Amino acid sequence: MRLTAYTDYTLRTLMHLGRNRDKLVTIQDIANVHGISKNHLMKVVHQLGLSGMVETIRGRNGGLRLNKEPVDINIGEVIRNTETDFFMAECFSPGNFQCSYASDCTLKSILHAATTAYLSVLDGVTLENLIKKDSRYASQACQISQDSALKPVRIHPAKSQVQ
Repeated sequence: MRLTAYTDYTLRTLMHLGRNRDKLVTIQDIANVHGISKNHLMKVVHQLGLSGMVETIRGRNGGLRLNKEPVDINIGEVIRNTETDFFMAECFSPGNFQCSYASDCTLKSILHAATTAYLSVLDGVTLENLIKKDSRYASQACQISQDSALKPVRIHPAKSQVQ
């Protein structure tokens, strides 16, 4: 699964605002730091404002700031709100009956479980975790990812469990 650029920009914007809580930040500031189009960021910031996560202050001395504490911004929720769908395969599309394996396929349930696990990990992360200077959280997250990401998964039909 790959996150869209929109979600990536949303996360970068939130992280930038979280790391710069002591001042107002402009869209241009974020665009310059990350090399992102200002026009794309305007759409991101507009939605973040509508969601209540970001306060936008208009005018000559205006800018952006977080409207919530970083600990109250859940990354799983942010990603669910910015991604258009989590259909990992064609069989997840509503009304799709073209696959000849649809009646007895287990792939869909396995991919659903994988997506649920993916989102479950993200639900355990807040913006505070992403912006902390303490690197222990990042080290633990990377270790979890390295331990599980590339291991082959074997499914034994008789046991019906993943090893």
